Parts: sequence; structure tokens; C-alpha cells
Amino acid sequence: MIAYVDSSVVVRIVMQQPNRLSGLASFDVAVTSWLTQAECLRTLDRARLTDGLADDDMLERAAVIHLMLRRMRRVAVSRSILERAGASLPLPLKVLDAIHLATALQIREHGRDDLVFATHDRLQGKTAAALGFDVVGL
Repeated sequence: MIAYVDSSVVVRIVMQQPNRLSGLASFDVAVTSWLTQAECLRTLDRARLTDGLADDDMLERAAVIHLMLRRMRRVAVSRSILERAGASLPLPLKVLDAIHLATALQIREHGRDDLVFATHDRLQGKTAAALGFDVVGL
């Protein structure tokens, strides 16, 4: 089975937050957007600047992000994905969430009907479910 993993899943693991998705390793393939790297690293930097995350902790967690992402197949944010992200969706998503969902939709349309959407974002998860995805992480 294949899972599209949005940045909220990676962030929750790296930041050691409660209720992390534990079954990620059970998927045959994990896929994410190249966008995930930027989102996760921005979250770390924000934690350093606003929450006092120590520089050493930030560097260690950044290394974990890079390791996790190297183990995933990453999809470039293409023009077709951006166009899809701008189209109407069942619920009002923020831009980056819409890009993640548009990426997953494109993967599914290329023959991956078994694609599961992994997120901890409730609105994004509800939107993915409304579009026919099995959702994990909520």
C-alpha cells in the first residue's frame, strides 16, 4: 500500500508531539511533496526563534527531517499541481494544504487507487475523505 504523507505527519514525529502516526513504516511506499521539506524546516526555525528551541536540537531535528524525506518518494510541485490546487475543493483549504491534496490527487489519477492520505490536519483530512481518500492520522 502507498501513503501520501503531508508535512503535519513529519512535523509531529520530528517535534515529538503526542499522537504521532505510528503506522507510517507499515506502508510499502511513502510519497510526499517537495513542499514538505520547506514546511518542516520552517517549523523548526520558527520553534527556534519563538519557542527557544536550542540550536543543537534544531540541527538534530533537521537531520531527522532530511533522513525521513530521503526515505520517501518526493513529487515536484508542477504547474498542473498548482492549477489543481487553485480549483474548487469541497472545503476551504489553505494554499499549502491544497497543494498537498492536489499532489495526492495527481498520484491517484496516475493509477494509484490504493493511495492513503496521511495527515494530522483535520480540515485537510476531511477534504481528502470527501474526495474519496482513506485518511489516517486524525
